[in-house]
Formats: sequence, structure tokens, C-alpha cells
Amino acid sequence: MKTLIIVDAQIDFMPGGALEVKDGDRIIPVINKILPQFELVVATQDWHPKEHKSFAVNHPGKNEFEVIDLNGLEQKLWPVHCVQDTKGANFHPNLETKPIEAIFRKGMDPEIDSYSGFFDNGHKKITGLGGYLQERGAVELYFCGLAADICVYFSLLDALKAGFKATLIEDAAVPLLPEGFDKIREDIIRNGGRITHSKEL
Repeated sequence: MKTLIIVDAQIDFMPGGALEVKDGDRIIPVINKILPQFELVVATQDWHPKEHKSFAVNHPGKNEFEVIDLNGLEQKLWPVHCVQDTKGANFHPNLETKPIEAIFRKGMDPEIDSYSGFFDNGHKKITGLGGYLQERGAVELYFCGLAADICVYFSLLDALKAGFKATLIEDAAVPLLPEGFDKIREDIIRNGGRITHSKEL
């Protein structure tokens, strides 16, 4: 089953959002255009409590984008973003959501971040996405969304580790830090993933 996974296409990651990915909104028309080509469409959604420990504001004296040790894991401190039941946590208003059959929320435990749509960053808790995809008979996974170098990247790597075929749709994903994206691309390929363009689907 050819499956599309839309990662965190949320307002807070779009231009003007709390954790803006420059030009992040350009993926929306691309995603909408390719939706009919997939038998199954699912999405992930950052869904943080306001007291989440990945937020710099919850560490007095620390600055945004500073790196700390959080319960034994390296943690970059982010601006407050995608807080539960806020406008910024909603999907982009122009995203066609009707084809999305399931939404998997992540980052809900205040003590640990969750970049991947499959696990938290410590690989201690699952979101249920992997099991759902297996139950549905999904084999070929295609990833799009934000940010390409963080949540899309870690989700794709976890998919490969779980035995799925995983492909990044490059023009339907935008990195937070474009200058480092070549290394991300190389790592995806080195781990057995593929990179394609929406026109090649």
C-alpha cells in the first residue's frame, strides 16, 4: 500500500509561526496536489503541554536554541510552539485534511521531546504509528512536511529501522536549517531511504 505521511504541517512551523521554517508554506499546494496518488494518508502533529521541558522558557537562565542535557538526552531548547489546543498547533488552514485517515500526536510527555512520528527521542514510548501502518498493510511510505531536517528526517529513519520502504518527497518538505540539509540527504540514502520529487511519483 502506497502511503503518504504528512509530518507536522502546523501553523507554528509556517512563516509567521512561533518556530518558523522559512518558506514552509510552499509545501501545502504540493501536498494537496499529490494526495490522490496515495491509497493511505496519515499525519503527525506536535502536541505539547505548555510545561514541556523542550521549551527554553521552562529553563530560567537558558536561551532558545541552547543545547542542554534533559534526562540524559541532548536537547535543543525551542521557542514555545504547538501547544495543545492553540491555533499554532493546528494544521495549515489550506491543507486538504479530508483524506487524512489517522493523526498521531507526539511530544505530549513534558519530560522528553519527540521528533519522530514513531517514538519519543529516547525510543522509550511508541506513538502507535508503526503498528497502525503494519495493520493497514502499508509497505511503501512517502514522507513530506516540516521540518525536513528534524521531524521528517527522524520519522523517516525510524520507518527504515522498522522495515518499511521510506522515501522523502523533497519538494514537499522544507528544512529548518537549509545549510545542513545536504548531510541529511546523504544520511537518508546511506540508511537505505530514497529521495524523490512530486513530479516523479
